[in-house]
Amino acid sequence: MSTIRTLGDFHTILNEGEVWKIGGFPLPDGSFWQYREPDAVVVVRNGILYTRATLSRSNNHVQILDNAKHMYYSAKPVEVPQSGEISFELKIRARTQNTTAGDLYDGFVSLNLLDFTTGGALDFFASNDQFASVYAVLPFPGVQVPESDGTRYFCVFKEDKTGFVPREFNTYKISYNRNSDEVVFFVNGVEVRRERNVPVKFNEFTVALGIMTEKDLTPEGSVSVHGQTVIAEWSPITIEVTE
Repeated sequence: MSTIRTLGDFHTILNEGEVWKIGGFPLPDGSFWQYREPDAVVVVRNGILYTRATLSRSNNHVQILDNAKHMYYSAKPVEVPQSGEISFELKIRARTQNTTAGDLYDGFVSLNLLDFTTGGALDFFASNDQFASVYAVLPFPGVQVPESDGTRYFCVFKEDKTGFVPREFNTYKISYNRNSDEVVFFVNGVEVRRERNVPVKFNEFTVALGIMTEKDLTPEGSVSVHGQTVIAEWSPITIEVTE
């Protein structure tokens, strides 16, 4: 039996906390680090969320805080079924200006499925001319990641161009089966990656839509911002649960 729902309602995007909210993390001093570009232009039209931002924000000390520049979280997490499969599917268009040619991580558009009960993350990143699938367990600020006999924290990127149409809408889908510990990534209906023996049991996913970079911090701090602009467009997300 399958159930299908849609997560969108982008016309509510300014009513933070209703369907979507600005993402970020609490800091040890009691403040909150927001993933919000102050001069981002946001347009909702024909059900599509359009966001254009010239990147300006950075963090010199915490990698996860430096990576995302402008990001929306679903106001409520999506529960993962104990058995069966859950999938998330949407269309994304990514266009960038002043990013380094051939460097996806200099500025891209993201779909992130974030489990703040385990530190797990399943993502798609899209730039002008390629995409990456991402499979990770991360040290999110304030999140207790389960102990592990293996590698506790990891982030494995896989870059690809298979079946990808540059600078146009492409369809991305991530499926997760908690019972079989398996994740499958699809682009335009074609399987592009399969991960077996997932080491953590994902319990719920906060759906995140982001404008990001992924540039390692240096001893001198952040090097992620140099005047690049990212234009992101997202369709509503179709969530299907099969039990």
